[in-house]
Amino acid sequence: MKRITIALVLLTSLCSFTFAQQTPETVKPEAGIAFEKVEHDFGNIAFGSDGTYIFTFTNKTKEPLVLTNVTASCGCTSPMWTKEPIKPGDKGEVKVKYNTNAAGMFNKTVMVYSSAQPSPIILRIKGNVMPKETSEAAQN
Repeated sequence: MKRITIALVLLTSLCSFTFAQQTPETVKPEAGIAFEKVEHDFGNIAFGSDGTYIFTFTNKTKEPLVLTNVTASCGCTSPMWTKEPIKPGDKGEVKVKYNTNAAGMFNKTVMVYSSAQPSPIILRIKGNVMPKETSEAAQN
């Protein structure tokens, strides 16, 4: 019983340290890369429609900024991004396309890795793809 209690105390302590860490979503105003917004809500979106959103950012550093990688949380979301270096003060884009051929709610993340700090930054898209029958009825 004593060992179980000690193990639970250690596990609880470890979890509290893990949750205390700064998450990639915490973007300070003095960050080197500044997104206009980090979350987009499509709301209700028609089945099979264009589920694309473009996140725009500005290079706030004094050196060229490079997006080294952009990854999506699943295969239903495909990101495209500015590949060439972005000069100080210039803008770049991360274009995120969600596959709207599956009905239901979605909440997906895209991790943006760059030469600026903080890295990565988490972008989020969410919404609700209406069932095909509902979408077709709304179009008629």
